[in-house]
Amino acid sequence: MVKSNLSISNLKRSQNTETRAKAKKEELVSDFKGLLQKNLDKKDEIKISTHALKRLKDRKLNMDNKEFAKIKKAIAQLREKGGKDSLVITDKAAYIIDVKNNTVVTAIDKKSIKNNIFTKIDSTIVIN
Repeated sequence: MVKSNLSISNLKRSQNTETRAKAKKEELVSDFKGLLQKNLDKKDEIKISTHALKRLKDRKLNMDNKEFAKIKKAIAQLREKGGKDSLVITDKAAYIIDVKNNTVVTAIDKKSIKNNIFTKIDSTIVIN
């Protein structure tokens, strides 16, 4: 009889260990999913360089939510086509974008676009 009690006790401990291991695995998977989602969200985040902030202020350019949405959409399209350093032209302004880092590098108002030369860009998109 004592032997069978030990076997049942060992079986219960084994089941508890398996349950804890399964819970730990589920926790790790959940943590990984959260981390992955956080990185995906960060990938969609648009950054603005210090230089671009200065240009926006100096040129009195206002980037509202619609403008951000346009830039975000443009970056996605440029990324699909392999763009790296790109010119994005909207109805309000033009922006040089570092596509890989989702960063607005500089901003140019519509008046200044004329007779301006843009160098070191590999792609351009015009969006309205």
